[in-house]
Amino acid sequence: MKRAVLLLFVLTLWVPSAATQTKSAKTLDIYVVDVEGGNAVLFVPPSGQSVLIDTGNGGPGAVRDAERVVAAIRDAGVKQIDHLIITHFHNDHIGALSELAARVPIAEFIDHGPNTQPGPNIDPVMQRYAELYSKAKHTVVKPGDKIPVADLDWRIVTAAAQTIKEPLPGAGKPNPYCANFKAQDVALTEDDQSVGSFITFGKFRTMHLGDLTLNRQFDLICPVNRLGSLDLLLMGRHGNVNSELLVHPLHPRAAIMNNGTRKGGQPDSMKVLFSSPGLQDIWQMHFSQLTGQEYSAPGMFIANTVDDQQTAIPIAPMPAPAQGQQAPPPPQHDGKAYYFKVLARTDGTFSVTNTRNGFTKNY
Repeated sequence: MKRAVLLLFVLTLWVPSAATQTKSAKTLDIYVVDVEGGNAVLFVPPSGQSVLIDTGNGGPGAVRDAERVVAAIRDAGVKQIDHLIITHFHNDHIGALSELAARVPIAEFIDHGPNTQPGPNIDPVMQRYAELYSKAKHTVVKPGDKIPVADLDWRIVTAAAQTIKEPLPGAGKPNPYCANFKAQDVALTEDDQSVGSFITFGKFRTMHLGDLTLNRQFDLICPVNRLGSLDLLLMGRHGNVNSELLVHPLHPRAAIMNNGTRKGGQPDSMKVLFSSPGLQDIWQMHFSQLTGQEYSAPGMFIANTVDDQQTAIPIAPMPAPAQGQQAPPPPQHDGKAYYFKVLARTDGTFSVTNTRNGFTKNY
């Protein structure tokens, strides 16, 4: 009798995690894929249409990242990518395209226009990109355009170093964080060209700005906040947040950082995030050695740890490399990778699940 009661108690408590549930007919499902400090985010609304933003790294990591994106596609239960948005032409955003296209059909390619930073590393990728979109639909977007995705209001807010000029519905309040900003006198790069998206699903709002620079962020959100507010911040620039300028006036309730072990999430960025009004949690793709325990999110909010495991993780952050130098290469991570899965609802509520440990939090 006791054993039967215990079994009934266990079955009553057991609820499938969001990571194991099949596609719901009423949620916008968002998969933030681990591509080792690159970028790949999949969106699947109730209609079953799919939007993928970026494809992950090229070079030695291309097959690895393509397979990780395909795993998310399989979880979502879709058969093709209906809209592929390439935010900009850097290898950590478009590098795995060829390998991904060999594994899943892509119906439409969306970008900001010609590459502004040609070079020997990216030129072959761009040649392959042109071959692929010549056999499908290719769309060059500008700020103010909409991507036709059933169930979603998908608006392009930045592209080709330009931003929307008019506030989105309900936005337009003065941004107090603009007052002390000074634009950097630097040349435009592909980061400035990033295609930025603002996505609305009923009352739920999120956005993705690629690697948009601080100068272009200023253009977008100053002197008035043209975006309004957010529920979930899908962080750009891999977690390098240099100012309160963009994050604080948006009042996100949660943020997901697509960082690597030694890329993104430095202490200064974490200070900006932790002090953001109304922000409850930061979800990190990797434990950042540049952050250490001092500024890191709690472990349950981190999808992937470090690969060169130590007996004890230092509390202090690792010193950042000197200006102009590249960070030391992180340990190669070709094993099991975990992603974040978001289930958003039209009433504005949403949940985030860490697929490493099954931890889910509702907002």
